[in-house]
This record gives sequence, C-alpha cells and structure tokens, in this order.
Amino acid sequence: MFDALTARLGGVFEQLRGKGRLSDSDVDQSLREVRLALLEADVAVPVAKSLLERVRQRAVGAEVTKSLTPGQQVVKIVHDELVATLGGEAAELVSPDKPPLVVLMVGLQGSGKTTSAAKLASLVKSKGRRPLLVAADLQRPAAIDQLETLGGRIGVPVFVDRKSKPVKLAKAALKEARNQGNDVVIVDTAGRLQIDDELMSELAALEKATEPDEVLLVVDAMTGQDAVNVAEGFLARTDLTGIVLTKLDGDARGGAAISAREVTGRPIKFAGVGEGLDDFEVFHPDRMAGRILGMGDVMTLIEKAEETWDEREAAAAAEKLFKAEFTLEDFLSQFQQIRRMGSLSSIVGMLPGAAGALGDIEVSDKDLSRVEAIIRSMTPAERREPKTISGSRRKRIAAGSGTSAQAVNGLLKQYSQTQKMMKQLAAGGGPLAALTGQKRKPKPKSNKKRKKKR
Repeated sequence: MFDALTARLGGVFEQLRGKGRLSDSDVDQSLREVRLALLEADVAVPVAKSLLERVRQRAVGAEVTKSLTPGQQVVKIVHDELVATLGGEAAELVSPDKPPLVVLMVGLQGSGKTTSAAKLASLVKSKGRRPLLVAADLQRPAAIDQLETLGGRIGVPVFVDRKSKPVKLAKAALKEARNQGNDVVIVDTAGRLQIDDELMSELAALEKATEPDEVLLVVDAMTGQDAVNVAEGFLARTDLTGIVLTKLDGDARGGAAISAREVTGRPIKFAGVGEGLDDFEVFHPDRMAGRILGMGDVMTLIEKAEETWDEREAAAAAEKLFKAEFTLEDFLSQFQQIRRMGSLSSIVGMLPGAAGALGDIEVSDKDLSRVEAIIRSMTPAERREPKTISGSRRKRIAAGSGTSAQAVNGLLKQYSQTQKMMKQLAAGGGPLAALTGQKRKPKPKSNKKRKKKR
C-alpha cells in the first residue's frame, strides 16, 4: 500500500543524506516534497499540515544544525513525528475487571467487519483466550452464514438467533458466554452509514445493552480520505475506543492509515494485512512508520518467523545443508513454512532497504507458485534424486505443473548450483558450519617420511 509514498520519500531523503550541511532553504524544499508525497498518498490536508509543522520546528533548530549527519537527523525527525501521528505506541485490548471482555465491531457495510471479527477471535484464541462470536448483523442473512463458516474454520463458537432482534440477541449471547466460560465476546453488528439516523440509533441501543469494553470501528484503508469522514461520523454517535484498518495489503495510497488516528484521537488497534484469517496483527505505529520510510520492520518479521517456523525442522534442514544432502523435498518443506509467513512481497517489505535495493523489480508470488508446482509434479524419488530426471520425465513434470521443459531445466540448474555452493561452504568450515555447530575436520597427516636433504 505504501510503495509509492515510500519511493517518493526515499528520493527526498536521499538528496538530504548527500549534503554535509543543510540550510533553511534545503529544509524548506525537502518539506515541500514531503508535503506533496503525503497529499498524493491521500493523507488528509490538516494532518499533513500538522505533521510538517512539527517537523519544521525541529528541523530548523539546533537539533539538526549541530548534528554531524544533518540529513539523517531530518529523517529521524520525520520518523519520530510520523510515529506520533500514527499513535505513538501499540494499543492492546483493555482488560475488564470482570470477564467477559465485550468487543463491539462497527462500521460501513462492506468494510470487512465480519471477517475482522473472525480474525480478532482467531488472534485472541491463539493467546489462550476463549472467544465467542455473536452474529448480530440481522440486516444481512449472508453475514450470519459467513460468520458461522469462519467460526467453524477457526474453531470458535458462534451465537446465532435469526428470528431475534439485535439488542435481545446480544443480551442472550452475553448470558451464554458467562454460562459457558467464554472470556471474550465479539459482536458483529450490521453495516450502516454514519448519516443513517435509524440504524445509528439501533447501534446506540445495542451499545447501551451490552456495555462493551471496546467499540472498534472497522475502516477499509482503500477508501482514502473518506475513511476520515466515516470515522468522525461514528465518533459523534458512539463511544469509539479504537480503529481496525483492513486491506493494508491493497494497492491504495495509504492515507487513511496516517490520517485516522490524528483526526479521531482514537488509536489504531489492529490491521488486516491479507486475506487469510491469520493475516491480522496488532498495529505498531513505530513499525508502520519504519515501513513507510523504507526502514523495514524486522520485529514483525521475527515474530512471524517464530510463530510459523518449526525449530526442529529448521535444525534438521541446516544439518542437511551442511552435509550437502538438502533435497528438493526438503526445499519444498522449507518453502511452505516461508509461505505460511505471508506473501513474499509483504516479507520483502519488512526487510530494511529492500525497496531501494530491488528498484523496479517486482516480487511475485506467482513465480514461487510455479516453482512449487514443478516440485509437486515430481515423484518422491525424483525429489530426492533430481539426477534421475531424464528428458521424458522433464516433459511429464512440465505438463503436470502447467509450465515448460525450460522452466523445469532452470529449476534443476539452480538446485545443482546451490548444492555446489553448499558443498564449498561446508568444506570451508565457514558460516554454514558455525550455524550447525559443525567443525572443520583437520586433514590427516601424511605417514611418508621426509627425504633428507643431501
């Protein structure tokens, strides 16, 4: 989502880094470029103005002029102020004095409330909680079916009563949660326009009946500046406690993410970063600011790896690499673990400087899917011994994977080159040996006696 903004800001900061000293005119010119970048990214005008004013006050002072690297100092100032605009620090769900924790999901129809409710339930369940989903969107029968399906996929019960009214349904759901020992109740409400008085009155009645600990507004990040108007409308009619941004993996310009927090004064608590039910994470302002400024997000990458990676499998794979016994079957296993971390583009986006290093090169999951299809079209014996793959077998593999014989040849060639490289690393006792705890074996001493010099 932030690719265009990141590229534009990267160009501005690159010019600053090349200067040993910054004049007031240099700062003014750079901030004009930053302002254009923010407005092009659909950041609300008042938010962009406020952010740049804070940056200017710090950038023209002694903080920059006395710095040995003034260009980098300006980048740091922009980063700090962007973090402040996004909320400063991560905001977790509140902890009520007495369970259950009641969360009311509100927003426009089509913003992703139902899916976000299920994703939130999956997230809290992974932390050891016992959530209950409540299908209170009685305006749209398909929403109830959708929530039941999603609840079944994540193993979370869904409270349903199609003939009831939202308020009565919610009260019954809370009673059920207390009886069954559910410590989190997530209520999926009907989508409504903030200017629809009848539906907003219904939402107010639902809020009064449930006395929620959290009222989370689900905002589609691809709606641009209008997301701010939606947030302001709901804030005027409900006691919002936080915002959930959906579709942060989309191709919109991302201004909603930067504007929503400052305009409403409510923290962005969660972000939907993909279509999978696991693609939902706590919103960290400092990490998001790092992504926007091309600094990466190593902490989120590490957390995803820890959640996804199997330590024993990784150790076994490293051992095979050291012994140059890493087969295509092993590669497929590791490949699947990487894919579980998310899309390749999102993973690359978390690496510091990756956007600048790759330039215009596109990172496509389709290419990786082709590689996976080729390997899956091989027999287990062929994966273990790729040397046995003859010309006729290559044609069969290409047909089975929907690719070409050239693509199969390219993969086998890359695999062969990797094997050679691993053998060289293992023989040298370098970083690969250190990774697996192996030591280089000393060469055996020769038994031959040296000839005496005459």
